[in-house]
Amino acid sequence: MRIGFVGLGNMGRHMARHLIMAGHQVTVHDVREKAAEEHLALGAAWAATPAECAAAAEVFITMVPTPRVVEDVMLRAGAAAALPGGALWVDMSTSTPAAAEHVGIRRLDAPVSGMARGAEAGLLQIFVGGDAEDFARALPLFHVMGDPSKVLHVGGLGAGYTVKLMINLLWFCHLVATSEVLAMGVKAGVDLGVLRDALLASPAASNFLESDVLSVLNDGDYDDSFAMALACKDLGLAVDLGRDLGVSSELSALVEQIFRRARAQYGDLAGEMSPVRLYETLAGKQFRLTEGGEPCLVPAV
Repeated sequence: MRIGFVGLGNMGRHMARHLIMAGHQVTVHDVREKAAEEHLALGAAWAATPAECAAAAEVFITMVPTPRVVEDVMLRAGAAAALPGGALWVDMSTSTPAAAEHVGIRRLDAPVSGMARGAEAGLLQIFVGGDAEDFARALPLFHVMGDPSKVLHVGGLGAGYTVKLMINLLWFCHLVATSEVLAMGVKAGVDLGVLRDALLASPAASNFLESDVLSVLNDGDYDDSFAMALACKDLGLAVDLGRDLGVSSELSALVEQIFRRARAQYGDLAGEMSPVRLYETLAGKQFRLTEGGEPCLVPAV
């Protein structure tokens, strides 16, 4: 299949590579030509513009950071106008229905979860909104980029975007709630490992507490493969959606404020789990599972 692919960042570069390795004719574009070097070495073609990337595509995939960039690629850079008749646009960005509606062409929204390591392994979760016939057409491509058991058709156009925003929102809420609980427990004198074990044995257990937070607890890794700027963007989109729907979202707004505080303190490129650091500071100890069982002291700032 002839595929145009725009967006070779932390996630997209792996997704495009899997499509090339599966034997598809892939043309790639990114604002950084250097990002395409590995893809060109594998046989992909380079397009100097999004419009050129779209010009011969049967399926045109975008994997870009924000709704604004989606519109830039599709409208202002001419990709939508350049697509051949019958071509399908698949937006795999975390975006909004409104941005795609402005483009006004045949499409699927298919945002992903699984972080960069899932993209690298070809085991992403993919949440697809759109027509069932278009979903069936793109399904072989989704199976190449994602875990076939976790490729879900979640409804009509816009449903994929919504489901992804809700997943991110709940995950960010888990992060803040878990960090706050760990900070209080540790500062009160409870061993970090004992506290976590007790929480996991209780009705308060969560996948975040069981697995995701281990990158911090074991390795001090705040996951800079997904930057705070993007995390705050996703939170802002979710809060905006709640407001547009007339759904009260006080908790979501508070979580967004905490993430923005961490972004201001640690920078746009800091890892998405950087809000944990705010709570480590409050506790006076880093959240680390050491051999001796004692959390590490937070260095003096």
